[in-house]
Amino acid sequence: MIELISEPWPWYFSGLMIAIIMITLIYFGKSFGFSSNLRIICAACGAGKKYEFFNFNWKAQKWNLLFLVGAILGGVLSATVFSTDEPLRLSASTIRDLEELNIHFDGKLNPEQLFGIEFLFSIKGFLVLLAGGFMVGFGTRWAGGCTSGHGISGLSNLQMPSLIAVIGFFAGGLIMTHLLFPLIF
Repeated sequence: MIELISEPWPWYFSGLMIAIIMITLIYFGKSFGFSSNLRIICAACGAGKKYEFFNFNWKAQKWNLLFLVGAILGGVLSATVFSTDEPLRLSASTIRDLEELNIHFDGKLNPEQLFGIEFLFSIKGFLVLLAGGFMVGFGTRWAGGCTSGHGISGLSNLQMPSLIAVIGFFAGGLIMTHLLFPLIF
């Protein structure tokens, strides 16, 4: 069983599972979004007493917290129980692109050079992570949701604001990849 879970699965399996989950959520009148969990946690901790934004019936959305717990648990399991010493299989062109940016591919999903403790405690690393976290948080709030909320749930519900947000996400990703990332690194 562990071998079956550890092997890469075909892309269409993920697509099918996302479709089944979205049909189920639409049927029950629910919407999906990962970033809404932060709002739910803040409301559950009593932030609604001080800020109107957090004053809502968070108990009606506590089902979304199960997704958060499942994502964390899945990450922990994949990093421990299902982890292998086999290096990540990355395309040669991606490795070349990383080398052009002076980033050494070390076979890990998150290169030590960008995500290691040494980088985190450097001035550049701290500023990059701080700025990135701020931009993700600000962008999520400004767009009214995160990439999973707009890209999966919003598009499944045929919402025009979600289509506009997803186009913005892709444009921002291309700008970051081709213009800003080379300047930073």
